[in-house]
Amino acid sequence: MAGACCKCPISLLILKRSLLITPRSTTASSPRSLLVGGRLGERRLQDSCCRAALPNALRTTSSYRSNPVFLCFSCQESMSESLRTCYTYLNQTSRSFAAVIESLDGDLRHAVCIFYLVLRSLDTVEDDMTIPLATKVPMLNDFHTFLYQADWCFTESQEKDRQVLEDFPTISLEFRKLGQQYREVISDICHRMGMGMAEFLEKKVGSMKEWDLYCHYVAGLVGIGLSQLFSASQLADPEVGQDTELANSMGLFLQKTNIIRDYLEDTQQGRAFWPQEAWVQFSDRLEDLAQPEKLESALSCLNLLVTDALRHVPDVLTYLARLRNQSIFNFCAIPQVMALATLTVCYNNPMVFRGVVKIRKGQAVTLMMDANNMEAVRAIITQYSGELRQKVSLTDPSRAETLHILGVIAEKSAPLQPALQSKSSHLSPMYLSAAMLLAAFSWQYLSTTVAQAQDGRDMQGH
Repeated sequence: MAGACCKCPISLLILKRSLLITPRSTTASSPRSLLVGGRLGERRLQDSCCRAALPNALRTTSSYRSNPVFLCFSCQESMSESLRTCYTYLNQTSRSFAAVIESLDGDLRHAVCIFYLVLRSLDTVEDDMTIPLATKVPMLNDFHTFLYQADWCFTESQEKDRQVLEDFPTISLEFRKLGQQYREVISDICHRMGMGMAEFLEKKVGSMKEWDLYCHYVAGLVGIGLSQLFSASQLADPEVGQDTELANSMGLFLQKTNIIRDYLEDTQQGRAFWPQEAWVQFSDRLEDLAQPEKLESALSCLNLLVTDALRHVPDVLTYLARLRNQSIFNFCAIPQVMALATLTVCYNNPMVFRGVVKIRKGQAVTLMMDANNMEAVRAIITQYSGELRQKVSLTDPSRAETLHILGVIAEKSAPLQPALQSKSSHLSPMYLSAAMLLAAFSWQYLSTTVAQAQDGRDMQGH
């Protein structure tokens, strides 16, 4: 199946993103970074709703899936065999997020694909609990040097995604083929992330500052690296890559959403990612928040963390407003609005401590289709911040802080010039999305009909 890429119509891009949704896995693992389970913005933000696209982590021991590569045939034919293998690994490890990478323009697509696979390989080392610390720590610290070692690989991993380590020479080969401007970014981020992962291997997330630092290492650096790649490709202005504070906020917002949502799963597996400074105000032990008699305290802690995550949304809006390339905008905006939708569902929700919390499948599809311009993103963020405001309890300890940040978000997301909106803006986003989806289906139908008619004429000619 051919999907959207540099020469394919936008209608097919939207169709592909709509049809790539798959069910959420029933197995799981750690939220180490934005990479596992389709991270780089995807780690169950789209898992969190329905395994759909922004982003940190899940794991099973099942064998690789034979996911298709959604690049047009002309693009695939122009690739080297090793690069085609990398895109196969991308689809096998990133689930539906591969579609968003493959929709990027020009050589940026290849750079982000390799960036993803390098960090996925690094993350696979970190997540593998069978690797002794004496081996793992130096491996994480030195991982960036393996990019320049043609034969380096690791064959002792027990992780699901171990193939990226076993065949790392293919990934590192394509890394070395990238332009210098891309190699420098990827190597630097890999180095900094590896050192951060090594630091937190035996260190619990204590203070709120440490929570920010942990999320910086495993997600903020991803946002910074991606932003620098965008600018290096000249598809984004230089300030996008230079403003590391905004890029870091993009990653932190996704990562904190992941951690908040996955409280039950992580505590059941003996992992603690909620900062102690937050939960110690409400419980002696983090896992005790799941006890029915602790519900009120648990919700207070949950709402405190949601409020902390929301403080990154104004930065998200500023960052997105700077993007000029459509493929980059879609790449960045979709995970962010899905994260906000997920937080809205999680806020003051007892189900965070009892089971799986996710947004509706149709809601996820709508967000993916609608979040393709700044006006639409502002409208989406306004909608969800309004829903959050209605949920704020009069007795919640974080009420004042929550209402304050929601006020800031509302001001930031307000339309810039509502009086100058064109008549076309009165069309419902759902109407426009449905029309584009219908156009895509019609295009496929007509293409199939023409092909069948041609086959019939060929048979008659014989």
